Amino acid sequence: MPETDFLNRRIMIVDDEKDILLLLKETLTREGFRDVIGIDNGPEAVSACRKLRPQAVILDVMLPGMDGYEVCRQIRQFSHCPILFLSSRGDELDKILGLAVGGDDYVTKPFSPKEVAYRVKAQLRRAGYRENKEQKGTVRVGELTIDPEGCRAFRGNQEIELTAREFEILQYLSGNIGRVVGRERLYETVWGEDSFGCDNTVMVHIRHLREKLERDPSSPEYIITVKGLGYKLVDPYEK
Repeated sequence: MPETDFLNRRIMIVDDEKDILLLLKETLTREGFRDVIGIDNGPEAVSACRKLRPQAVILDVMLPGMDGYEVCRQIRQFSHCPILFLSSRGDELDKILGLAVGGDDYVTKPFSPKEVAYRVKAQLRRAGYRENKEQKGTVRVGELTIDPEGCRAFRGNQEIELTAREFEILQYLSGNIGRVVGRERLYETVWGEDSFGCDNTVMVHIRHLREKLERDPSSPEYIITVKGLGYKLVDPYEK
């Protein structure tokens, strides 16, 4: 998903601490988000989410009227938007409960506001990737055929044995044919984690993918490195 697209997405922050609401709204605005809503209690959060349909929710656990876990449960009855929990309770069981009721991420207070913004971006990229994956049919690039529904890839009539992660990388690149995808974005989208220290992980997976896709992995035709920027999938017959 291009960054200009997800920056237009509506973000809802739910926290009864006014200082935190203001801090997160200011940070998200500085990070480029143009539509940020603040809510300070549980029942209103559910109502606003149903009415305004935000594309991501930052949700405190301790809220007046209804705790964050119940808010999440109720939102999940009508929305699949990413939900990122905020909590002063760092116990592992609290985190597990947050994910079990439908949360996508969990940040413990005190937190870095920029990290929260960064995690929201990562979740929006993943959500956009899932939407893209659900909407796209079979993709053909040169001799390669990528089948999203069957999670299979072929070169000509020969199926290519890929791991789940390798297929996700190939599919994401195939949704951005001819466009450069940075290592950070690839890592955030496919792994669903922040990109600190991602370079080696991505490089190793790209190397393994090339070994399976390319006739000569040392001189790739399909997955091209754009020095200093990232990778792109190209059709060698359209050069």
